[in-house]
Amino acid sequence: MLAEFEDSARPLAGGQSLVPLLNFRLSRPEFLIDLNGLPELSDIVDRGDHIAIGAMTRERSIENSDLVRSKAPLLHEATTHIAHLPIRSRGTIGGSLANADPAAEYPAVALALEFEMVVQSVRGERRIKAADFFEDVLTTALQPDELLIEIHVPKIPSNSGWAFVEIARRHGDFALAGVAAQITLEKSSLKDAKLAVCGAGSTAIRLTDAEEIILRDGIGDDAINAAAAAAAAAVDPMSDLHASAAHRQRLTGVMTSRALKKAAARIGSLA
Repeated sequence: MLAEFEDSARPLAGGQSLVPLLNFRLSRPEFLIDLNGLPELSDIVDRGDHIAIGAMTRERSIENSDLVRSKAPLLHEATTHIAHLPIRSRGTIGGSLANADPAAEYPAVALALEFEMVVQSVRGERRIKAADFFEDVLTTALQPDELLIEIHVPKIPSNSGWAFVEIARRHGDFALAGVAAQITLEKSSLKDAKLAVCGAGSTAIRLTDAEEIILRDGIGDDAINAAAAAAAAAVDPMSDLHASAAHRQRLTGVMTSRALKKAAARIGSLA
């Protein structure tokens, strides 16, 4: 159907982003393709080195999944920050990722954990790394005839700590800035550091400069302060009615510091 109707159709998943756009006439497709009759897109499956999550899986199902909580705790924690319970009960992980709102939690987690997106069309299947998936505000690498069908989430390594922290004007609002962090130790040395921010640009942003500082200098206070400064310098947010660009930039640094400290305190807690 996507191939037949091309740009005139939009797939409808949980409707928590698309329906408001329809209400405000900001999106006016001729056809809606309801995906809710495809139960095979709603599984959470252990695939050995990763978890495969169907694109139609409700955010509430991810929040309640013991598999996600134990093997991808950063994804679980980010899910608890999404809006309110009624929205998480209808919203889907695929819908959130495909919508690519720069203030949403899932795109930042996808970048930090290096998700792989499985997309399907009548032309066949292809896989897109998270780093290549998000292109601009509400814009992804999905072609008009393609549907996101599955997300591959790498499992957390042993001896790792994680954190998702954000700040919003009110509970449930989109984040003014939010940071996803995961760090891994090996024989008392840092093996890996993953950081990404939402709410501070036209897309979620991987904080590579901050990661390099942590990998080089460790997770002491000086290194965390330097990483926070690097994170703030790496973003170029826009001002809007919720916050100025300068405020969002400063919050990026503050959230980076909080996320790293929280992640460091959790290292080894899943052992």
